[in-house]
Amino acid sequence: MSVSGSKPRHALELERVTLELGGRTILTETSLTVNQGEFIGVLGPNGAGKTTLMRAVLGLVPAASGTIRVAGEPVARGNPAIGYMPQTRSALAGRRVRGRDFVAMAADGHRWGLPSADAKTRANVERALDLVGGRALAERPLSELSGGERQRLLLAQCLLGEPRLLLLDEPLISLDPNHQRGVVELVRHVQRELGITVLFSAHELNPLLNALDRVLYLGSGVAALGTVDEVITKPVLSRLYGSPIDVMRMNGRIFVMSGDVEVEKHDHEHENDHGHGGHAHDHEHGHAHAAGAPHSSRDGHKHDV
Repeated sequence: MSVSGSKPRHALELERVTLELGGRTILTETSLTVNQGEFIGVLGPNGAGKTTLMRAVLGLVPAASGTIRVAGEPVARGNPAIGYMPQTRSALAGRRVRGRDFVAMAADGHRWGLPSADAKTRANVERALDLVGGRALAERPLSELSGGERQRLLLAQCLLGEPRLLLLDEPLISLDPNHQRGVVELVRHVQRELGITVLFSAHELNPLLNALDRVLYLGSGVAALGTVDEVITKPVLSRLYGSPIDVMRMNGRIFVMSGDVEVEKHDHEHENDHGHGGHAHDHEHGHAHAAGAPHSSRDGHKHDV
Protein backbone atom coordinates (compact mmCIF):
# COMPACT_ATOMS: atom_id res chain seq x y z
CA MET A 1 0.00 0.00 0.00
CA SER A 2 1.27 3.49 -0.74
CA VAL A 3 1.40 5.88 2.17
CA SER A 4 -0.85 8.96 2.29
CA GLY A 5 -1.76 8.73 -1.37
CA SER A 6 1.85 8.84 -2.64
CA LYS A 7 2.62 7.00 -5.85
CA PRO A 8 4.32 3.62 -5.46
CA ARG A 9 7.96 3.54 -6.50
CA HIS A 10 7.51 0.25 -8.28
CA ALA A 11 5.25 -0.61 -11.17
CA LEU A 12 5.69 -4.36 -11.04
CA GLU A 13 7.23 -6.83 -8.61
CA LEU A 14 7.76 -10.57 -8.96
CA GLU A 15 8.82 -12.32 -5.78
CA ARG A 16 10.07 -15.89 -6.27
CA VAL A 17 7.46 -16.45 -8.96
CA THR A 18 7.04 -19.75 -10.78
CA LEU A 19 4.73 -19.80 -13.80
CA GLU A 20 3.50 -22.99 -15.43
CA LEU A 21 1.40 -23.49 -18.54
CA GLY A 22 0.23 -26.75 -20.08
CA GLY A 23 2.50 -28.80 -17.84
CA ARG A 24 5.55 -26.75 -18.82
CA THR A 25 7.47 -24.44 -16.50
CA ILE A 26 7.71 -20.95 -18.00
CA LEU A 27 9.49 -19.17 -15.16
CA THR A 28 11.19 -20.67 -12.11
CA GLU A 29 11.54 -18.89 -8.77
CA THR A 30 11.98 -15.52 -10.49
CA SER A 31 12.30 -12.24 -8.60
CA LEU A 32 12.46 -8.87 -10.33
CA THR A 33 11.15 -5.35 -10.03
CA VAL A 34 10.24 -2.69 -12.59
CA ASN A 35 10.35 0.97 -11.60
CA GLN A 36 7.49 3.36 -12.10
CA GLY A 37 7.93 5.19 -15.39
CA GLU A 38 10.30 2.70 -17.06
CA PHE A 39 10.18 1.50 -20.66
CA ILE A 40 11.06 -2.20 -20.55
CA GLY A 41 11.61 -4.30 -23.66
CA VAL A 42 10.52 -7.91 -23.11
CA LEU A 43 12.41 -10.31 -25.35
CA GLY A 44 13.22 -13.99 -25.64
CA PRO A 45 12.94 -16.97 -27.97
CA ASN A 46 9.63 -18.44 -29.05
CA GLY A 47 7.93 -20.16 -26.12
CA ALA A 48 10.01 -18.30 -23.54
CA GLY A 49 6.85 -17.01 -21.86
CA LYS A 50 6.50 -13.35 -22.84
CA THR A 51 2.74 -13.59 -23.36
CA THR A 52 2.28 -15.85 -20.33
CA LEU A 53 4.08 -13.35 -18.12
CA MET A 54 1.82 -10.54 -19.29
CA ARG A 55 -1.27 -12.66 -18.74
CA ALA A 56 -0.03 -13.47 -15.24
CA VAL A 57 0.34 -9.74 -14.50
CA LEU A 58 -3.26 -9.35 -15.70
CA GLY A 59 -4.37 -12.05 -13.26
CA LEU A 60 -5.39 -14.38 -16.12
CA VAL A 61 -2.69 -16.98 -15.42
CA PRO A 62 -2.23 -17.80 -11.73
CA ALA A 63 1.32 -18.14 -10.45
CA ALA A 64 2.18 -21.69 -9.39
CA SER A 65 4.11 -20.13 -6.51
CA GLY A 66 5.38 -16.74 -5.43
CA THR A 67 3.75 -13.31 -5.55
CA ILE A 68 3.16 -10.80 -8.33
CA ARG A 69 2.33 -7.24 -7.29
CA VAL A 70 1.21 -4.33 -9.43
CA ALA A 71 1.71 -0.94 -7.77
CA GLY A 72 2.27 -2.77 -4.51
CA GLU A 73 -1.00 -4.70 -4.69
CA PRO A 74 -1.50 -8.40 -5.55
CA VAL A 75 -2.60 -8.97 -9.14
CA ALA A 76 -6.32 -9.06 -9.87
CA ARG A 77 -8.34 -9.61 -13.03
CA GLY A 78 -9.74 -6.47 -14.63
CA ASN A 79 -7.33 -4.10 -12.90
CA PRO A 80 -8.23 -0.65 -14.33
CA ALA A 81 -4.65 0.60 -13.89
CA ILE A 82 -3.30 -1.77 -16.59
CA GLY A 83 -3.70 -1.20 -20.30
CA TYR A 84 -3.16 -4.34 -22.37
CA MET A 85 -2.62 -4.78 -26.10
CA PRO A 86 -2.80 -8.48 -26.97
CA GLN A 87 -1.28 -9.91 -30.10
CA THR A 88 -3.64 -8.94 -32.90
CA ARG A 89 -3.25 -9.52 -36.59
CA SER A 90 -5.35 -9.54 -39.74
CA ALA A 91 -8.73 -9.96 -38.01
CA LEU A 92 -8.79 -6.17 -37.71
CA ALA A 93 -7.88 -5.49 -41.32
CA GLY A 94 -11.30 -6.26 -42.85
CA ARG A 95 -13.43 -4.41 -40.32
CA ARG A 96 -15.58 -1.55 -41.52
CA VAL A 97 -16.02 -0.10 -38.03
CA ARG A 98 -14.83 3.51 -37.74
CA GLY A 99 -11.66 4.25 -35.81
CA ARG A 100 -13.49 6.23 -33.11
CA ASP A 101 -16.05 3.45 -32.59
CA PHE A 102 -13.31 0.85 -32.47
CA VAL A 103 -11.54 2.73 -29.67
CA ALA A 104 -14.85 3.09 -27.83
CA MET A 105 -15.36 -0.68 -27.94
CA ALA A 106 -12.67 -1.03 -25.28
CA ALA A 107 -14.80 0.99 -22.86
CA ASP A 108 -17.49 -1.67 -23.22
CA GLY A 109 -16.53 -4.67 -25.31
CA HIS A 110 -20.18 -5.62 -25.86
CA ARG A 111 -21.29 -2.28 -27.31
CA TRP A 112 -20.48 -1.06 -30.76
CA GLY A 113 -19.76 2.60 -31.17
CA LEU A 114 -20.58 5.72 -29.24
CA PRO A 115 -24.30 6.40 -29.65
CA SER A 116 -25.12 4.83 -26.29
CA ALA A 117 -21.93 5.97 -24.56
CA ASP A 118 -22.19 8.60 -21.88
CA ALA A 119 -20.43 11.95 -22.03
CA LYS A 120 -17.59 10.77 -19.80
CA THR A 121 -16.85 7.81 -22.06
CA ARG A 122 -16.98 9.96 -25.17
CA ALA A 123 -14.57 12.45 -23.60
CA ASN A 124 -12.26 9.59 -22.59
CA VAL A 125 -12.23 8.27 -26.16
CA GLU A 126 -11.40 11.71 -27.58
CA ARG A 127 -8.61 12.12 -25.02
CA ALA A 128 -7.11 8.76 -25.98
CA LEU A 129 -7.31 9.63 -29.69
CA ASP A 130 -5.52 12.91 -29.02
CA LEU A 131 -2.76 11.15 -27.07
CA VAL A 132 -1.93 8.92 -30.04
CA GLY A 133 -2.47 11.57 -32.70
CA GLY A 134 -5.45 9.59 -33.95
CA ARG A 135 -8.04 12.29 -34.72
CA ALA A 136 -7.44 11.91 -38.46
CA LEU A 137 -8.19 8.18 -38.16
CA ALA A 138 -11.38 8.57 -36.12
CA GLU A 139 -13.82 8.63 -39.04
CA ARG A 140 -12.02 6.11 -41.24
CA PRO A 141 -12.87 2.38 -41.20
CA LEU A 142 -10.19 -0.02 -39.99
CA SER A 143 -10.22 -1.72 -43.39
CA GLU A 144 -8.75 1.42 -44.95
CA LEU A 145 -5.95 1.85 -42.42
CA SER A 146 -2.36 0.63 -42.57
CA GLY A 147 -1.01 -1.73 -39.94
CA GLY A 148 0.77 1.13 -38.20
CA GLU A 149 -2.43 3.20 -38.14
CA ARG A 150 -4.40 0.29 -36.65
CA GLN A 151 -1.73 -0.09 -33.97
CA ARG A 152 -2.20 3.60 -33.16
CA LEU A 153 -5.89 2.95 -32.46
CA LEU A 154 -5.08 -0.18 -30.45
CA LEU A 155 -2.79 1.94 -28.31
CA ALA A 156 -5.62 4.45 -27.87
CA GLN A 157 -7.79 1.60 -26.56
CA CYS A 158 -5.10 0.77 -24.01
CA LEU A 159 -5.09 4.37 -22.76
CA LEU A 160 -8.78 4.53 -21.85
CA GLY A 161 -9.22 4.95 -18.13
CA GLU A 162 -5.77 6.48 -17.53
CA PRO A 163 -3.72 3.32 -16.86
CA ARG A 164 -0.37 3.49 -15.09
CA LEU A 165 1.08 0.32 -16.67
CA LEU A 166 0.91 -0.71 -20.33
CA LEU A 167 1.48 -4.31 -21.42
CA LEU A 168 2.06 -4.40 -25.18
CA ASP A 169 2.37 -7.92 -26.59
CA GLU A 170 4.32 -8.02 -29.88
CA PRO A 171 2.81 -4.85 -31.39
CA LEU A 172 5.47 -4.79 -34.13
CA ILE A 173 4.69 -8.16 -35.72
CA SER A 174 3.86 -7.85 -39.43
CA LEU A 175 4.79 -4.16 -39.60
CA ASP A 176 7.46 -2.93 -42.00
CA PRO A 177 10.53 -1.23 -40.48
CA ASN A 178 9.14 2.27 -41.02
CA HIS A 179 5.86 1.48 -39.24
CA GLN A 180 7.77 -0.37 -36.50
CA ARG A 181 9.82 2.75 -35.86
CA GLY A 182 6.67 4.88 -35.80
CA VAL A 183 4.93 2.62 -33.26
CA VAL A 184 7.95 2.55 -30.95
CA GLU A 185 8.35 6.34 -31.12
CA LEU A 186 4.64 6.83 -30.43
CA VAL A 187 4.67 4.52 -27.40
CA ARG A 188 7.78 6.23 -26.05
CA HIS A 189 6.18 9.65 -26.53
CA VAL A 190 2.97 8.61 -24.74
CA GLN A 191 4.95 6.92 -21.98
CA ARG A 192 6.97 10.07 -21.30
CA GLU A 193 3.96 12.35 -21.67
CA LEU A 194 1.95 10.42 -19.08
CA GLY A 195 4.82 9.18 -16.89
CA ILE A 196 3.57 5.61 -17.14
CA THR A 197 5.37 2.26 -17.22
CA VAL A 198 5.59 0.16 -20.38
CA LEU A 199 6.38 -3.52 -20.90
CA PHE A 200 6.81 -3.89 -24.66
CA SER A 201 7.42 -7.41 -25.95
CA ALA A 202 9.14 -7.88 -29.28
CA HIS A 203 10.91 -10.59 -31.20
CA GLU A 204 13.88 -8.36 -32.05
CA LEU A 205 15.82 -5.89 -29.96
CA ASN A 206 16.91 -3.37 -32.59
CA PRO A 207 13.58 -1.55 -33.18
CA LEU A 208 13.45 -0.80 -29.43
CA LEU A 209 17.06 0.27 -28.87
CA ASN A 210 16.45 4.03 -28.83
CA ALA A 211 13.43 3.77 -26.52
CA LEU A 212 14.51 1.26 -23.88
CA ASP A 213 15.39 1.98 -20.29
CA ARG A 214 16.05 -1.69 -19.60
CA VAL A 215 15.45 -5.07 -21.18
CA LEU A 216 13.81 -8.16 -19.68
CA TYR A 217 15.04 -11.26 -21.50
CA LEU A 218 13.28 -14.57 -20.86
CA GLY A 219 14.45 -18.05 -21.71
CA SER A 220 14.91 -21.58 -20.37
CA GLY A 221 12.61 -20.81 -17.43
CA VAL A 222 14.76 -17.95 -16.17
CA ALA A 223 14.91 -14.19 -16.65
CA ALA A 224 17.50 -11.41 -16.84
CA LEU A 225 16.55 -7.78 -16.25
CA GLY A 226 19.02 -4.96 -16.76
CA THR A 227 20.44 -2.48 -19.22
CA VAL A 228 21.16 -3.60 -22.78
CA ASP A 229 24.88 -3.76 -21.97
CA GLU A 230 24.19 -5.90 -18.89
CA VAL A 231 21.79 -8.37 -20.50
CA ILE A 232 22.67 -8.59 -24.19
CA THR A 233 25.94 -10.41 -23.65
CA LYS A 234 27.32 -13.76 -24.69
CA PRO A 235 27.24 -15.37 -21.20
CA VAL A 236 23.76 -14.12 -20.22
CA LEU A 237 22.06 -15.00 -23.51
CA SER A 238 23.84 -18.37 -23.75
CA ARG A 239 22.33 -19.19 -20.36
CA LEU A 240 18.86 -18.05 -21.42
CA TYR A 241 18.92 -19.87 -24.76
CA GLY A 242 20.55 -22.96 -23.27
CA SER A 243 23.14 -23.02 -26.08
CA PRO A 244 26.17 -20.95 -27.17
CA ILE A 245 25.14 -17.47 -28.33
CA ASP A 246 27.29 -14.71 -29.80
CA VAL A 247 26.43 -11.01 -29.67
CA MET A 248 27.66 -8.76 -32.46
CA ARG A 249 27.41 -4.98 -32.56
CA MET A 250 27.59 -3.26 -35.92
CA ASN A 251 26.55 0.21 -37.13
CA GLY A 252 24.43 0.88 -34.04
CA ARG A 253 22.62 -2.45 -34.29
CA ILE A 254 22.91 -5.60 -32.20
CA PHE A 255 22.78 -9.09 -33.66
CA VAL A 256 22.14 -12.16 -31.51
CA MET A 257 23.73 -15.10 -33.30
CA SER A 258 23.82 -18.88 -32.92
CA GLY A 259 26.59 -19.89 -35.26
CA ASP A 260 25.79 -18.07 -38.49
CA VAL A 261 22.04 -17.79 -37.77
CA GLU A 262 20.50 -14.62 -36.34
CA VAL A 263 18.38 -16.30 -33.69
CA GLU A 264 15.90 -13.51 -33.02
CA LYS A 265 14.84 -13.44 -36.66
CA HIS A 266 15.05 -17.22 -37.04
CA ASP A 267 12.83 -17.81 -34.01
CA HIS A 268 10.03 -15.80 -35.55
CA GLU A 269 10.51 -16.11 -39.29
CA HIS A 270 7.41 -18.34 -39.54
CA GLU A 271 5.15 -15.74 -37.93
CA ASN A 272 3.00 -13.68 -40.24
CA ASP A 273 -0.21 -11.74 -40.32
CA HIS A 274 -2.53 -14.70 -40.85
CA GLY A 275 -4.72 -16.76 -38.59
CA HIS A 276 -4.17 -14.94 -35.31
CA GLY A 277 -7.41 -13.06 -34.93
CA GLY A 278 -9.00 -11.36 -32.01
CA HIS A 279 -10.06 -7.88 -31.13
CA ALA A 280 -8.16 -5.61 -28.87
CA HIS A 281 -10.78 -6.07 -26.18
CA ASP A 282 -10.53 -9.86 -26.02
CA HIS A 283 -8.46 -9.39 -22.92
CA GLU A 284 -10.66 -8.29 -20.08
CA HIS A 285 -9.58 -4.80 -20.99
CA GLY A 286 -7.89 -3.55 -17.89
CA HIS A 287 -5.63 -0.91 -16.54
CA ALA A 288 -3.35 -1.34 -13.55
CA HIS A 289 -1.03 0.43 -11.18
CA ALA A 290 2.68 -0.08 -11.39
CA ALA A 291 5.13 -1.55 -8.92
CA GLY A 292 8.80 -2.57 -8.96
CA ALA A 293 12.52 -1.63 -8.80
CA PRO A 294 15.51 -3.75 -9.73
CA HIS A 295 17.18 -5.64 -6.92
CA SER A 296 19.89 -8.21 -6.84
CA SER A 297 18.89 -11.80 -7.45
CA ARG A 298 18.48 -14.30 -4.68
CA ASP A 299 20.29 -16.87 -6.73
CA GLY A 300 22.31 -15.66 -9.63
CA HIS A 301 21.07 -18.00 -12.34
CA LYS A 302 17.49 -16.90 -12.39
CA HIS A 303 16.98 -13.27 -11.52
CA ASP A 304 17.99 -9.69 -12.29
CA VAL A 305 21.38 -9.07 -13.82
